Amino acid sequence: MYENLLANVPTDLWIGGKWRKASDGGRFDVIDPATEKTIASVASATVDDAIAAVDAAQAAFADWAGRKPRERAEILRKAFELIMRDAERFAKLITLENGKALPDSRGEVAYSAEFFRWYAEEAVRNIGQISTAPASGARIVAQHKPAGVAVLVTPWNFPAAMATRKIGPALAAGCPVVLKPASDTPLTMLALMPALEEAGVPAGVVNVIPSRSSGKVVSAMLHDPRVRVVSFTGSTEVGRKLLHEAADQILKPAMELGGNAPFLVFDDADIDAAIEGAMIAKMRNMGEACTAANRFYVHESVHDEFAKKLTAKMAGLKVGNGLDEGVMVGPLVNKEGRDKVIELVDDAVAKGAKVLTGGKTPDGPGYFYPATVLTNVPDSAKMLNEEIFGPVASIQTFKTEGEAIKRANDTEYGLVAYLYTKDLSRGMRVSEKLEFGMIGLNRGLVSDPAAPFGGVKQSGLGREGAQEGMKEFLETQYVSVTW
Repeated sequence: MYENLLANVPTDLWIGGKWRKASDGGRFDVIDPATEKTIASVASATVDDAIAAVDAAQAAFADWAGRKPRERAEILRKAFELIMRDAERFAKLITLENGKALPDSRGEVAYSAEFFRWYAEEAVRNIGQISTAPASGARIVAQHKPAGVAVLVTPWNFPAAMATRKIGPALAAGCPVVLKPASDTPLTMLALMPALEEAGVPAGVVNVIPSRSSGKVVSAMLHDPRVRVVSFTGSTEVGRKLLHEAADQILKPAMELGGNAPFLVFDDADIDAAIEGAMIAKMRNMGEACTAANRFYVHESVHDEFAKKLTAKMAGLKVGNGLDEGVMVGPLVNKEGRDKVIELVDDAVAKGAKVLTGGKTPDGPGYFYPATVLTNVPDSAKMLNEEIFGPVASIQTFKTEGEAIKRANDTEYGLVAYLYTKDLSRGMRVSEKLEFGMIGLNRGLVSDPAAPFGGVKQSGLGREGAQEGMKEFLETQYVSVTW
């Protein structure tokens, strides 16, 4: 199985359009979370390799930035087509190294490719403006220029999409990039590089440097004066550290950080629709997503119906190797991730929560955990204040609209919130009062390349996707001129 999937997947560093060994010869193993077996050995970049990648990006910068927007756009469009041509191969590779079920991986591939198509269209719309200064009469010319070399740091939960969501706008803006993928899931991005080369991306414009020395490698790049942008997706804890690092060189930061999403179900909600939305919001990538619904607040009058139907849906999900037919719940990405889920569930149960389904680790190899529903979850439970990052839904009840809003906002995070109601007036009123960057109103999915993705409070800075995503890689220049 592995041999076929891993055929022609590179395992070295991609720097300046060439495959390179790590400067010290270092490598690390990639583990299949379904079997706990090693599936590949990947070069581990050193600080010297990181600086070499910045060298390559800087050398490519002037040419890439100077190309006509249409030329950059056509290359991005070609990249989209090539990913979709090989979509099944990429999907299986994602499942192999990440664990998610194959239908989920297929969705990720389509989503990730769409960022190249979207930014192929945005690349030609980097429009400035000309106006007249009211007092002096001088012309005000404002234009947007590529900021420079961008360092991209991506997580393991969406090894394709979290990278293309950054590469697409950076390349559209005219910026070369150095990508440091998560060490748990480096293969997908390495496999993408031949496709980008085939699409026409010049050598040095995209560089990929997996590493087990992430802190040292990223820090070295962020302190290189040629680097002008850092874009990070990951935990708030790491994001804070990178922001401190970015301050030393006054870098443009784009930070998509942690979440603790509430899911509100009001008494007038379409319960069946809410269940379908809950399954998407909770079980996309088995809950290993910053957008995953973490806290379910259900009006007391519909709690029993909602809990019963959600339990039936969750209990019906087949657990197993994500490559196997019919599997909807694959393994979590590693032992640490599963251990955290076990700890959070055990803590809630010890404090009085009731397990409606799941809650027990299956025997055998692999980092599996079943789809789990908890009710009567007390406010003291740790899972209400931390990202669960697993297939666990915790349910509490509420009585009034004001109570629901207050409890939903009672978190340092502010990425996404979901709510279900048939009353559009209530839906919009509540949405405006929720302290989150994104709202799913009668929807369990908010991610879309055409929409501005990002949060408030401790969930990040800046936006990815839409027009806003490209702006993170642009600087505005103003020229005052008389003619």
